Amino acid sequence: MKRRMNKGFTLVEIMIVVAIIALLAAIAIPNLLRARVNANEALAQSTLRTLSTAAESFATANNGSYPTDPAVDLANATPPYINENYCDGTARSGYGFVCTMLVGSYSIVATPTSDGVTGTSTYTMITGGILTAGQ
Repeated sequence: MKRRMNKGFTLVEIMIVVAIIALLAAIAIPNLLRARVNANEALAQSTLRTLSTAAESFATANNGSYPTDPAVDLANATPPYINENYCDGTARSGYGFVCTMLVGSYSIVATPTSDGVTGTSTYTMITGGILTAGQ
């Protein structure tokens, strides 16, 4: 009498595979989320440096006077100092930018749109390209 071989996986084998996948996901997902936060923070700092460089370049070309309107003086200049107006209130990559620009100085603050999710620190760039981080 020949015995018929059943092909396929047993319930225990499938449960072990599911448990292993769940364990790998539990390890990987927090690391991926942290990598995204780090990327958002790096982009916010880079954007602040770009805005600062644009403001300093504008001041060099205008006898030491800093731009007072980023949209007009920086983004719409010919040629433009920046490609887009980051100070328009639109959040980009998890950060919002608030620009205070006066003839003699500037201050730009990057704040995470969702604290702890899109970023963990608020960054400030002031006249002279001084970058500071706060909680």
